[in-house]
Amino acid sequence: MIFVWPIMLLSLSLIPLFVILYLFLQRRRNKFAARYGSLGLVQEAGGRGPGYRRHIPPVLFLIGLIILMLALGRPQTVVRIPRVEGTVILAFDVSGSMAADDLKPSRMEAAKAAARGFVEHQPASVEIGIVAFSDGGFAVQPPTNEKQVVLESIDRLRPQRGTALGQGIIASLNTIATAAGETAVSSFTDPGVPPPTPVPAGTYTSAVIVLLTDGENNQNPDPLAAAQAAADRGVRIYTVGIGSPEGAILQIDDFRVHTQLNEALLQQIALITDGAYYAAGNEVELQAIYDNINLELVVESEQTEVTSIFAGASILVLLISGTISLLWFSRWP
Repeated sequence: MIFVWPIMLLSLSLIPLFVILYLFLQRRRNKFAARYGSLGLVQEAGGRGPGYRRHIPPVLFLIGLIILMLALGRPQTVVRIPRVEGTVILAFDVSGSMAADDLKPSRMEAAKAAARGFVEHQPASVEIGIVAFSDGGFAVQPPTNEKQVVLESIDRLRPQRGTALGQGIIASLNTIATAAGETAVSSFTDPGVPPPTPVPAGTYTSAVIVLLTDGENNQNPDPLAAAQAAADRGVRIYTVGIGSPEGAILQIDDFRVHTQLNEALLQQIALITDGAYYAAGNEVELQAIYDNINLELVVESEQTEVTSIFAGASILVLLISGTISLLWFSRWP
């Protein structure tokens, strides 16, 4: 046990003074009883007096004071706290095609709007992390239950270069592994790194990936192979299609490029991982993702301040002391 304000423990030095004062008063009382007892003014001992009982309320009162003085030091101790939690990784496609305007005002803004609505409806038991991917993938925000931090991270996202869905999935898996205190790998095809032992889809019950993308892929690795790696780890992927099947024309470096939503690929990724595919803009469907997160009971050891426990215990002991004194002697200790 440690104390936040150890200087306040100096108040315990007063305890010996209280003990000395009490003994002095008892000695004075005995002298008074001896002097006036023969005159019948003071009750004689010999079974009829309170005896040792008269010391019980003061002793309890002293114990209550000691506990209260310990509380002044703000004690802290390690407490094992159970809590229910889950992790959602929002993986954003920030490739150039997300600047298309077949969803108004753009695919990127539509993805942000869908994500904001999802974040704002999540309970504090769910931690949310942000991953961005274009021709590479990287963690923008580690999993946290501070919603404002997550929303600010979403607002900073901007369209960039090419699209590598596989990199987004890998970066999301590594973010989950890092948050769980496990070893992350840069790729599921790293030489010398043994592949994970496959587990039934969905058994990594406390984490899911929400992939917000138009589904267009023009970079390695193969997104279906990355999805299989997620399935082998038991992580479900919920894909959210951003865009329209008809598509839009983008002007990139003096070139006109046609870009459209690839629903078939996104549905395959969801199918491989036992997830589901959703269309952007349907907030009711997006909230259904939370219903498929099996929250996990986690017991963590935390350094916790227990001042309130000490204060409550001291008050209880002081009340017991006062009650006994009133019942037995009709006075406070």
